[in-house]
Amino acid sequence: MVPVAVLPETAGTLSLLEWHDAEGNAQRVAWRSENGSAPPRRIVLADDQLAADVAYRLAAEGTGLLWTGDFQNARQLLQALARRLDRSGPGKSQTDAAFPQRFHLHRQRQAQRARILGMLIVPLEADYRIALRRAPDVVAACTQAYGPALPGQPKAWVSLREVQGLIGASEWRKKGVPVPALGLDASGQPRHIHPYHGVFSPLRGEYLALVRDAAWPAAGNGQAPAQAFDIGAGTGVLSALLALRGVPRVVATDVNDKALACARFNLERLGLNGPVELLEQDMFPAGRAALVVCNPPWLPGKPSSLIEQGIYDPQSGMLRGFLAGLRDHLAEGGEGWLILSDFAEHLGLRSRDELLAWIAESGLRVAGRDDVRPVHAKSQDATDPLFAARQQEVTSLWRLVPA
Repeated sequence: MVPVAVLPETAGTLSLLEWHDAEGNAQRVAWRSENGSAPPRRIVLADDQLAADVAYRLAAEGTGLLWTGDFQNARQLLQALARRLDRSGPGKSQTDAAFPQRFHLHRQRQAQRARILGMLIVPLEADYRIALRRAPDVVAACTQAYGPALPGQPKAWVSLREVQGLIGASEWRKKGVPVPALGLDASGQPRHIHPYHGVFSPLRGEYLALVRDAAWPAAGNGQAPAQAFDIGAGTGVLSALLALRGVPRVVATDVNDKALACARFNLERLGLNGPVELLEQDMFPAGRAALVVCNPPWLPGKPSSLIEQGIYDPQSGMLRGFLAGLRDHLAEGGEGWLILSDFAEHLGLRSRDELLAWIAESGLRVAGRDDVRPVHAKSQDATDPLFAARQQEVTSLWRLVPA
């Protein structure tokens, strides 16, 4: 197949590309990738006549397939590529290796899968329409993820896999996620949190139950503290939970503008924007609080997508930053609540001794710990390459006080 484009090395959420088509005509297009991945160096036209085996070979070689046929057929082709990847299965080295090697092999396989499936590309018009037969309306989903279409912005290429992710995220945002720990709404149903694209969804309810059921710091004589800090607001679910439990003032911080917008929407929807103040700030706000809560990403490592920023914490930077600054932001008699899974320990990525040493080095001691075992679907999936570690996982609320 003759390439329609051979592109320079470039990466970013939005990169402008100049290329020449098969007739030698100069073209200008944007490459969109929320994960910041570079476009394929070589791109060929593809349509309904392309066989799945040929498509798989090209994608595995790193050739992008710019789709010009029926959109629904493109979806079927993507599913066919995924089936071929699934049939190959994890290698024996991945299933036999000890942790953490098994984890790293798993991550490599995930990255390879994402790279191959990302080779199927669809064209976006400047107003975010997909000009293909039987294409869905993705304007709202793209607007939520990319922002409003700007006057004069170019057409774009984007992987079909990313488009499907945008559609799924838009549906999650519209329908919301039921969070039983937040109690019931006026209709008797669990209150919902509506995650935005790229903001980690509170699907794992066990850590929220820990915060819902935890006893207040002793300094308040069993009463809710006058002020609490929520470090890393995300969807705003922890701030909402604290406010619903009776904390009159919660100050929540985050550096992600999407997370802050998401938290603001959820708090307003729950009628809690009064007691909760949102700040665009790294880690701690000014002052001290009797309760400081943080649920950092649980695994040390580099995230490969926006959503993985809620899972991976490079060099445990947020965890260590929270511990290092906590003492200076606790009011007298106050507590820091660190909500953390020990999954990283079972994967061999961090030891319990390391965690305890970081706590001690920060001038803190453990006043107590509440534990719960996860109940999410992956913890029950024996086919998961990490199942042996997931079986042992415990999520804890560490109650930290000055030493």
